Amino acid sequence: MEKSTKIAIIGAGQVGATLGLFILQKGLGDVVLVDCAEGLAKGKATDLTQAGMLFDFKNSILGTDSYGDIKGADITVVTAGLPRKPGMTRLDLLKKNSEIVGSVVNEIVRHAPESIILMVTNPLDVMTYLAYKRSGFPAPRVLGQAGVLDTSRFKYYFTRSGKVAHEKISAVVLGGHGDSMVPVISQAKVDGQPLENIVTQEEIAGVIEKTRGGGGTIVKLLKTGGAFYAPAASILTMLDAIIRDTGEILPVSTYLDGEYGLKDIYIGVPARLGRGGVSEVVEIELTEEEKKSLHKSASAYREFIAEIL
Repeated sequence: MEKSTKIAIIGAGQVGATLGLFILQKGLGDVVLVDCAEGLAKGKATDLTQAGMLFDFKNSILGTDSYGDIKGADITVVTAGLPRKPGMTRLDLLKKNSEIVGSVVNEIVRHAPESIILMVTNPLDVMTYLAYKRSGFPAPRVLGQAGVLDTSRFKYYFTRSGKVAHEKISAVVLGGHGDSMVPVISQAKVDGQPLENIVTQEEIAGVIEKTRGGGGTIVKLLKTGGAFYAPAASILTMLDAIIRDTGEILPVSTYLDGEYGLKDIYIGVPARLGRGGVSEVVEIELTEEEKKSLHKSASAYREFIAEIL
């Protein structure tokens, strides 16, 4: 019998627990849910296991407060960190979450040194770079979830216009996971036709604005936390490509070493995913304005990286 993939999720909050449910529903592997809050991970894992009696989950989930239980994990997903509160930007979280992520990565290196690190904690691109530097892992084995979520939000806001069905939209959002994200309008299509032929420039500008503020909108509505269903679904999409070694090209935060004219930075770009993590950074054609926006996004994060390293 083929060995089941072991997926460790660090952080048993809304994103981590929802991701655990999605993984079990899809049958991607066995889950270890870790949280420093006593009883939290164990309680949620017990609840999910009981749900499995009804849904007939084929894989197991273990809840624990001990990092020793992640030993041998193939993939470690890091969701641990402080959530955004109303009025707080992703960058406000920088110093506090860098301390949390730094300590988590130390434990990953200690107990699961062969794993892939998939970062979710915000500010995403900075935390992914920190994980890369702190772990010493090869760059392809450290990546962050950003563009998949941002692209789903981009498509969502277009579908609300009633002019476009989401399954007919081909689009990608690059750049940092925040206000500097770069929707690539030049490559966006609806049923093979340029997006700009279907909707007005004013409508496109409105959707871009809503996409950039998509996470903040949910924070304001919830008042006590941020989005978790869509982020968990986005992570699951990446995990599926990695575990099943599909070679699917997805927008993720990955290390650039000259691609797109950028070097020694983590930023959202299309990448081919497979069993080893990122197998290839895929360069797509951008307009000069889109290139400029991507570089501007990277420059903003360099300043914050300098503050924590």
